[in-house]
Amino acid sequence: MPSLTLSPDTAFAIVQKARQFDVKVDQTDPDSGSNPTDDTSVDALEFGAADDTLHELTTVIRDLNDDEQRDLIALIWVGRGDFTLDEWAEARTAAMDVSRARVPRYVTGIPLVSDYLEEALSQFNLSADA
Repeated sequence: MPSLTLSPDTAFAIVQKARQFDVKVDQTDPDSGSNPTDDTSVDALEFGAADDTLHELTTVIRDLNDDEQRDLIALIWVGRGDFTLDEWAEARTAAMDVSRARVPRYVTGIPLVSDYLEEALSQFNLSADA
């Protein structure tokens, strides 16, 4: 079993924040002037000026060191099926092609990234329940 430099706690925190990000949609009525109670807080699922989800996710990713960022990208690729767990070293090497400055945007630009991360972590026999 390959070893991770990215701690499971950090990885699952990213999964959780990415899941919150994955459900967001573009604003449909930014100037509605509606009361959140009246509209059952549907705006909470839309990107807006006051939305911190993307900022929080990119900050966590940006704060990872180089090895942790490489693990994060390799995990996504393993979870997506681009690499197998047996090809972990190759996935980490290929992840070096994504520059440090691009990693947050790269990760947040992948639809269902939280699912891919969770799938790869399960292949490492890790779960959020543990």
